Amino acid sequence: MADVLSQHEIDNILNEMTSGNLDVDQLLSGKYKKSDVSNYDFRRPNRISKNQVRTLNSIHESFAEVFSYFLVSKLQTVVSISVTSVDQLFYSEFILSVSNPSCIYVFDIEGTDGSGILEIQPQLALTIIERLLGGSADAETKARTITPIEQSVIRGVVEHALSDLRNAWRSIAELNFTYQRLEMEADFVQIAPSSEIVVIVSFDVNIGSHTYLMNLCFPTFALEEILARLNRQQVTTAVFKASPQRQRENIEIMKTQMSTTYLPVVAELGKTTLTVNELMNLEPGDVLKTSKKINQEIEIIISGRRKLAARPGSVDGKKAVRIIRPLKEEELVDQDLIYKAEEN
Repeated sequence: MADVLSQHEIDNILNEMTSGNLDVDQLLSGKYKKSDVSNYDFRRPNRISKNQVRTLNSIHESFAEVFSYFLVSKLQTVVSISVTSVDQLFYSEFILSVSNPSCIYVFDIEGTDGSGILEIQPQLALTIIERLLGGSADAETKARTITPIEQSVIRGVVEHALSDLRNAWRSIAELNFTYQRLEMEADFVQIAPSSEIVVIVSFDVNIGSHTYLMNLCFPTFALEEILARLNRQQVTTAVFKASPQRQRENIEIMKTQMSTTYLPVVAELGKTTLTVNELMNLEPGDVLKTSKKINQEIEIIISGRRKLAARPGSVDGKKAVRIIRPLKEEELVDQDLIYKAEEN
């Protein structure tokens, strides 16, 4: 995007032209370098200053960080979200840029007269849905309209995103974003006049090895009073003050998610090796000799890793193990060497 002239710079140019120090003919003839001249589109004045753009960037970077934590816990895979740009466009230009079909979530900005848009790329929505339903989502997903059942599955994720967005804005203003409806085609969404300037915050959402697009759209008239109060110093101070609290909240969220995560636990009574011929000749009543003696400790394997030493027993008529101690690193290495030697 071209550099924007301030009102002071525009006044200086007009004064120079009026006084004769700056000749328009010389400017057009190329005597002045292009680098000395900045383009300015008078048909589309910028409603938001550079400092306010930095403020919006900081707010939505905070939102992206927290929302990515939520997706990591829900999708059980690596997720990262980053802000790529904060732009000002005519609303008509934004609508033309939206793909068809798309997932356009309209939300109310309570306390104002406007609404906003959360636009999610169809491939991103389908990837999230597949992960939530237990799939791997490794293959590239083709864009298509999501079904009513899929809409119900992803709605909770969208409402959580709006909640995280509200918390990110809390350092500046108490705004509440309430889910309103889902639209598949941009032509049916009219949150602002076509000539109205809107703020578009674009995100890159990385899930596994795939990257998807996500956009937030705010009409400037809905945030006019709030943007008027924004300045860089105010936001910088607010972000740093909120940072320790946000970190504590993130830690608590991670602890809660980890505490309810299930891990497979296996008590391994022993190991043995058989040839294919011995395996084929096994019959009921045959005895297999394992590498463990009856008075030796057995190993507890948690999520595929050997972690604890235990002794087998029973409780209330059910098989059980008593944890004795954690396994040491050298014990794990020795057991591997012994087992490999027995195999040979």
